[in-house]
Amino acid sequence: MKLEKANLVSWCRHLAQSGNVLDLVDERLKDSYDKEQASLCINLALLCLQRSPESRPDSGDIVRILKGEMDAPVVPFEFSPSPKLYSSVVHGVRDVGFQLPRPVRVDNGSCKTMVEIYGYPCEEHTVITEDGYILSIQRIPNGHSIASPRPNAIPVLLEHGLFMDGITWILNTPGESLGFILADNGFDVWIANARGTKYSSGHTSLLPDDSAYWDWSWDELTAYDLPATVKYIYPHTAEQKLHYVGHSLGTLIALASFSENALTNMFRSAALLCPIAYLDQVASVLVQAMAKTFITEAFYWLGLYEFNPNEEAAQNLLKILCEQPGVDCYDLMSAITGKNCCLNASTIELYLEHEPQPTATKNMIHLAQMIRMGTITKFDYNNEEENMKHYGQATPPPYNMSSIPIDFPLFIAYGGKDKLSDVQDVKHLLEVLKSHNIKILYQENYAHFDFPWAVNANKVIYEPLMAFFKLH
Repeated sequence: MKLEKANLVSWCRHLAQSGNVLDLVDERLKDSYDKEQASLCINLALLCLQRSPESRPDSGDIVRILKGEMDAPVVPFEFSPSPKLYSSVVHGVRDVGFQLPRPVRVDNGSCKTMVEIYGYPCEEHTVITEDGYILSIQRIPNGHSIASPRPNAIPVLLEHGLFMDGITWILNTPGESLGFILADNGFDVWIANARGTKYSSGHTSLLPDDSAYWDWSWDELTAYDLPATVKYIYPHTAEQKLHYVGHSLGTLIALASFSENALTNMFRSAALLCPIAYLDQVASVLVQAMAKTFITEAFYWLGLYEFNPNEEAAQNLLKILCEQPGVDCYDLMSAITGKNCCLNASTIELYLEHEPQPTATKNMIHLAQMIRMGTITKFDYNNEEENMKHYGQATPPPYNMSSIPIDFPLFIAYGGKDKLSDVQDVKHLLEVLKSHNIKILYQENYAHFDFPWAVNANKVIYEPLMAFFKLH
């Protein structure tokens, strides 16, 4: 069938009604997935996209269906996804998938809107990766009270986590945001924005509406984004070695890079807040369920190569969860990240204005693989031929954390209430690195978002972090 000539809604409805819903899946994947599981996930996704909220399964039904405790309802004949979702499918349909429209790119970065309003100097920089992604970087060369940049000020690179961008580090007031605090303490601050986020959505030859644009996981953030960013900063700062600060996924790409002994000669040290490495003990039930029910794989099979929490499919699911008795959106955040102790209401409101940012569905699949397997490897194509093509071996090669240079200074901070960077997973990482040069900071009452945004993080986390930097 030439999908670009078909009515998308009618076609999906017909496939669901006729029991041929697996025709949605890319033919190239025909021998590399569980067909029964794929059929269940796709039908469930279609049910969640029904126009009438009353017709959609609630969160309890979704869990029971995925656990096999309840049969999935038949997709009704009158099923039609919300018209807003498919009103402007770009360029028809590509291959056997479809692409959702992407918002118009905002070309200016966050200097004017988030930094200069407080009287700090700020520079916008652009980096092009080896595979063509155009990344935005913001530089705060000196603090509010410093008239001009100090000669040979030590550079610090800040790397955000999943569904975030560089605003992570400047979201709070200057006295509470690490980006401003470092600048006020004489550091030359560089703030990264990963590919696919609002200010890093460009590419030399692809558009965000192209499926190939989203063909990446954190492997590529490690192999391309981080090296391109560091090698750009290096000559701009008199070839001084950098300090690194990562939060959540930003820690994983650093650990993966260091485990391959890449870039360590360009860094003085690395501070890892809420480190993500081993993930099999993730305490968030929602995150575990997402991984173990192959929901992200279902997105990919449906042709949703961009995983955007702001799109209607994700919002419909969020609405269902938020409508359940005793659940509100703030509690939903806590269910995913852990109960953050020390955020104020204005931070949450500002966060919701700017985030979450999109990522690649392939990236989500990669993280789900880590949760299911308890390993840290490159992306697994679940196909020996594909793995051989990419890696020269039938299975994806591991990132060996013990291969990180033993004398490389690491600052690792984690919280007792964090449901993503779980205490047991962090302890696993620390055991692997027990012979390394590590400063450990444990904060019992902190959860995942407390580390970048807590009102007391300046005293609790950032003062020890800067003392660590000054030693190196």
